[in-house]
Amino acid sequence: MALNSETKQAAHNRLSFIGVIVTLGIVFGDIGTSPLYVMKAIVKAGSTINAEYITGAVSCIIWTLTLQTTIKYVLIALRADNKGEGGILALYALIRRHSRRWFYLLAIIGASTLVADGVITPSITVLSAIEGLRAYEPETPIIPICLCIITVLFFIQQFGTNAIGRFFGPLMFVWFTMMGVLGIGHIADFLPILKAFNPYYALELLIHDPEWFLILGAVFLCTTGAEALYSDLGHCGAQNIRVSWVFVKSMLILNYLGQGAWIINHADSLAPGVNPFYAIMPRSFLFFGITMATIAAIIASQALISGSFTIFSEAMNLKFWPRQKIKYTTDVKGQLYIPFVNTALYVLCILVILFFESSENMEAAYGLAITITMLMTTFLLFAYLGQRRVSPLITIPFVVFFIGLEGIFFIANMFKFVHGGWVTMLMAGVMFVVMYVWHNAKLIRSQQVDVRDIREWYGVISDIKHDTTIAKFATNIVYMSKLSGTYDIEQKILYSIIHKHPMRADHYILLHIDYQDEPQTLEYEFTTLIPDTLYRINLKLGFRVQPLVNHYFRQIIEELVASKEFTLDSCYPSLEKHGISGNFIFVIINRIYAALNHFSKKERLIMSLYSLIAHLKLSMSRALGLDTSNVFIENVPLVVKPHRLRPIKRVDNDGDSL
Repeated sequence: MALNSETKQAAHNRLSFIGVIVTLGIVFGDIGTSPLYVMKAIVKAGSTINAEYITGAVSCIIWTLTLQTTIKYVLIALRADNKGEGGILALYALIRRHSRRWFYLLAIIGASTLVADGVITPSITVLSAIEGLRAYEPETPIIPICLCIITVLFFIQQFGTNAIGRFFGPLMFVWFTMMGVLGIGHIADFLPILKAFNPYYALELLIHDPEWFLILGAVFLCTTGAEALYSDLGHCGAQNIRVSWVFVKSMLILNYLGQGAWIINHADSLAPGVNPFYAIMPRSFLFFGITMATIAAIIASQALISGSFTIFSEAMNLKFWPRQKIKYTTDVKGQLYIPFVNTALYVLCILVILFFESSENMEAAYGLAITITMLMTTFLLFAYLGQRRVSPLITIPFVVFFIGLEGIFFIANMFKFVHGGWVTMLMAGVMFVVMYVWHNAKLIRSQQVDVRDIREWYGVISDIKHDTTIAKFATNIVYMSKLSGTYDIEQKILYSIIHKHPMRADHYILLHIDYQDEPQTLEYEFTTLIPDTLYRINLKLGFRVQPLVNHYFRQIIEELVASKEFTLDSCYPSLEKHGISGNFIFVIINRIYAALNHFSKKERLIMSLYSLIAHLKLSMSRALGLDTSNVFIENVPLVVKPHRLRPIKRVDNDGDSL
């Protein structure tokens, strides 16, 4: 039986004018604010600023946007959608059933580095925008202003951004149009800048310039938002992203060309630390330009924060991250708020701003981690194309080319490590350890489950139900089961019902939560094991569907009652007489880990770290959205399977062996 039909693509996911405008505000915030700092970083990276250097650098930007963003992500990656959802975790969920077990490492490495590098995005975009105020007043307190903006931005997350989001698209349309017009206005400063469309000038610069790695490290900043573009697939749809990208890319290139032409025209008089983005603006236009840059920076930051909530939500359902409290600010798909993640990102952004102090210093650290994410996505795309039986004549050149390209970018960005790149790598490392430990600890725990066949115990359970000498525990007892098989049951559940203290009830329900690789699945299977006594419900949830088990369970019971497959009559005559429904008690078996010798050293380390990390997670009852007033928790040892132990020897009182 299906509790709900699979969620179809929303109307705005279809190609439409409104959809394209909305996409501008949701998808392109990160990549759309890169002109704020890319050309400034390129000027800083060059030892000699002349026409050949700037033309070659702009050519590198144009062809990076073409090869990396357009071909890999817009044309290829957007096809690798998991029922309309995108991003590295959605891609992993799409292929994991038919891929090698260690592929999960690619997914958690990519997700960790994506979030880590993303912490810098709000900081560098807001700082770059506000630093434009120094054109008016050199003593402007940039850091305090940025801290205030970041604080407000993270504070409003708890209220939802649906109303504000309606204005994001039109504002970003104004932003991109403004950049394109400003660029066109300065291309005439040095018309030969148009040679940058020829990839020859990019190759010539990289081959002959001994500091090519510094140049590529700066150039790579123009495409850091490409991975976020793929992650936002589910919010806007592939067609809207592809069509709007034509406009976005055109405006970006025009702006880069205009900045490049201005730099060449003023190469002999460039002031230290000048930002070409603001320099090409007329003085009378500067205030409006700074205002729009700040708005665009806020929109880019908002998109990243919302994207982080989505990533962690997916990681929880894929069992990569401890379950956290999730709030739903609206009924709109993807509009969720995770307090712990929001607080952690806020603290990290504040620390990053205080540590680096300027966007120029952040440029030295920005981009290193995201190159790793892109490499992981390439490997997973290779597996996806292989599973789709795409010809090796296509997949192998694709992988070789992009691994080579991204490998070069990675090497170039590795020179940023000592200049601040270690900050993002440290954050990524911590998140990777948490994900690795959590995933493997879950596997170890699942291996310790002693599986029994419930059919062998039908008679005992039926007799307990009718044994009036046993005090009745509840009308309906719901056991949360980790097993999905129809007749599979954990030994500890049988022990709870039969041996520990006989649990007498009118109905026993085995409820299993089965997380699916498809994002929006919301279904259940119902099986009657013993008529009017024992039932099994398998609730299937997609990895983007939140486990509001109490809510879903109520719907299931109401549907079963309507179809007369279940009854809500109370087991207590006094209550049944007045039509009062029977109660439900949820029983959760909490398995507690204790270090034992039969675990390997690696397993003991993983489980010890798991015990520490477990303090971050919600209790199972809260994580599953259960009403805590009707939840009963039993603590049992984690290890339930028999293990070969050293035999114990009995001795008499005199110490002699018997």
